[in-house]
Amino acid sequence: MWIRPIPKAVSQQYPIITQSPPPYLRNSVKRTITKARLTAMEAAGSDSDGREFKNAQEMWREQIGDEGDDPKKIQWYREGVAYWEGVEASVDGVLGGFGQVNDADIKGSEAFLNSLLHERFGDGGRNQHLVALGQLTTIMRGECLGEIISENCGSGIGRITKNLLIRYFNEVDLLEPVSHFLDAARENLSQEHFVASDVHKATNFYCVPLQEFTPEAGRYNVIWIQWCIGHLTDDDFISFFKRAKVGLKPGGFFILKENIARNGFVLDNEDRSITRSDLYFKDLFRQCGLHLYKMKDQKGLPEELFAVKMYALTTEVPKKVHKTRSKVQANRPGIIK
Repeated sequence: MWIRPIPKAVSQQYPIITQSPPPYLRNSVKRTITKARLTAMEAAGSDSDGREFKNAQEMWREQIGDEGDDPKKIQWYREGVAYWEGVEASVDGVLGGFGQVNDADIKGSEAFLNSLLHERFGDGGRNQHLVALGQLTTIMRGECLGEIISENCGSGIGRITKNLLIRYFNEVDLLEPVSHFLDAARENLSQEHFVASDVHKATNFYCVPLQEFTPEAGRYNVIWIQWCIGHLTDDDFISFFKRAKVGLKPGGFFILKENIARNGFVLDNEDRSITRSDLYFKDLFRQCGLHLYKMKDQKGLPEELFAVKMYALTTEVPKKVHKTRSKVQANRPGIIK
C-alpha cells in the first residue's frame, strides 16, 4: 500500500456532486446520507482492472473465503509481503515511484501532528517524555517528542521517523514486516547516517506483520499508521485497533493517514490491498470503538493520485465545545426594521 494513482479503469466511475441541495430537499438528503453511513460497507466497489463488485462482502468472500478461510487469508498476506519484497528500499520505492511527494507529505503530516500535540498535551509535549509507534511502508510508523513516545507502523525505510517523528518524540518504535526495509531503516537511523541524540532516538525495530502485532501496554502517546492499513482485511483491521488501544497512554491517540476512494472501495490486484472510502473507514472506526477527534485532507499532491486524508482517533469521546452568546449580546434589544 502506498500513495498511488487512481487506476484508469476506475477513475471515472464515481462523479463527485458538490452542488448544495435546495432547502426543501435537505431533510431528505440528510436521511439518505444517514442511510448511506449505515450501509457504507455495502456500497459497490471495483478492482484495479475495472471489475465491479456489488459490495465489500462479495469482494472479501472471493479473496479470503466466507469466514476468512485460513489458507486463502494466509495467501492474501503472503502475496502482499512478496510484492514489497521486490521493491527497492528507497524513498522512491516505498512511495511507488512518486518520491517527489515526500516534502508535501511530511509538511502536511507535521502541521496535523503539531496541532494535535498542542491540543492533547497542552505545551505540545515539550515537558513530557513522548513515545510513538510508527510504520516503515506497509505496516506502521513511529515517532517521539520531548518526553513522548510514538510508534510508526509499516515503517518501510524509516522515512517518516527520520523526517518527522524523531524530531518530536523522545523514542520511536518502528514496525515493518519486510525485512530489507527494516534493515534499511535501522541503517538510515543509525548514528553513522543520522544525527540523533540520547533524548530523540529510534528505540525498537519490530519485523512483525501488523495483523500479528500487539503493543506493550501503556507505552505510546501516538501510534502513527500510514499507507499500510489497506493490506489488512476488515476483521484484522478491527482486531488490530482493539489490541493497539491497550498500547496507548492516557490521552494518547492514533493517527491514520491513507488513500481514499471516492465511493465504496478499490481492490489492488497487484499488491493485495484495498483503498477504502471515507464512509467505509468511519464504519470500521465505529466497529473498533474509536472516536474521530479530528480529520484533515492532505494538500499538494498530484491530481492523478487518490485523495489522502488524515484521521486522529481517540478511545474516549471528544469533548464538545459549547458556544454561547455573551449576556450583552443576549440582552441586546432587536432592531425593528
